[in-house]
Amino acid sequence: MEFGPQPLDRRKWSVVESLVFFLFFLVMVFLYLERLFLNRQAARIRWRIAVTGTRGKSTVTRLVAAALREAHFSVLAKTTGSKPVLILPDGQEEEVRRSGRPTVLEQKKIVARGARLGVDSLVVEMMSIQPECLRVESHRLLKPHLLVMTNVRVDHRPEQGRSKQEITQSFSSSIPPHATVFLLEEELRPEIETTAARMGARIVVARKKSVNDHLDSSKNLWLSLEENTRLALAVTDFLGVPRETAWRGFGKAKPDFGGLKAWRMELGHPPAPWILVSAFAANEPESTTIVLSYVKKRLASVHQKIIGVLNLRPDRGDRSLQWMEACADGFLLALEKLYVVGGHVRSFQWKKLARAAEKVILFGSTSPQQIMARIVADEPSGAILFGLGNMGGLGARLVELWEEKGDPYAI
Repeated sequence: MEFGPQPLDRRKWSVVESLVFFLFFLVMVFLYLERLFLNRQAARIRWRIAVTGTRGKSTVTRLVAAALREAHFSVLAKTTGSKPVLILPDGQEEEVRRSGRPTVLEQKKIVARGARLGVDSLVVEMMSIQPECLRVESHRLLKPHLLVMTNVRVDHRPEQGRSKQEITQSFSSSIPPHATVFLLEEELRPEIETTAARMGARIVVARKKSVNDHLDSSKNLWLSLEENTRLALAVTDFLGVPRETAWRGFGKAKPDFGGLKAWRMELGHPPAPWILVSAFAANEPESTTIVLSYVKKRLASVHQKIIGVLNLRPDRGDRSLQWMEACADGFLLALEKLYVVGGHVRSFQWKKLARAAEKVILFGSTSPQQIMARIVADEPSGAILFGLGNMGGLGARLVELWEEKGDPYAI
């Protein structure tokens, strides 16, 4: 008597093979039909515009969409910044509801939604980080006519690389065949030029030129980041939107929840003036340094003292390490004090840094009210409180508190 699994006889094995082949055939037919459907939906939209890069994607998406609306384009836009939002053709916003983790497959729904609405323009912030996902999202799902690259900053190092060259190569994978690629003059790199040439894509460079008259007269702090506005203008110029119309649209655009904003409050006993600035969404040190320089320039006559509150996310260990390196390399020189909250605060490395730098204060509370009470008690005369690091978790809750209690501050 034989024991153990017995081999299938030839007839049974033939049935199994046939079933596997049939299931494989059904899957391939489904994928072919789905791709055909997506291509037809995308073809109904005259201008498909995708926005990628490290920082500023949500802002550029909103600016381009607002300028096109002002020029009487029918526009559907989507941002995936601090809160994923659909911006409908009438300018109303609809939060994107997710039942699970974010996935690039939701971009298929946006293309289909745009086709159903009959829009002539789709402006979408790309979601992917890894180069292989960027390629699929761009080449297979969005198929943009225009691809906007905001900038290349060192962030998401495990996924994209530890140098700007590696990260540039990652973003370059999103360049689809025969597209028009927009980027800042200072962000033009050989890796982008090489990939664009291979894909038959055209590059449009947003040259450094003065937009200061408009920016200086603007009361929107988030528009003061000249790079984002310059890039959005390059896109609207290409699409034939008059500059005056574009600027009117920019002025009507709503900032992202995580966008650069400021509020004024009277805090403490007796009350002292505070200006609270949210730059949490800048995330990494290089972008935050750029934003901080803008804020200091715009608020120099109001307060000289700038206090930082750095929110660390527990699931962004590499970014926390970046902030530790930046603090050790001179970032703290721009701040009077830095309160560190959120994840990794109790780690040995941060405790060591706090002992070495007196202006670094580790605060373990997870309550926005307690954090604010501690900072205000330590600075009874008031200051500029500059939020940085991460929007997730405590960052978002601090912004919600500031929006509830503070008055919007136009600089």
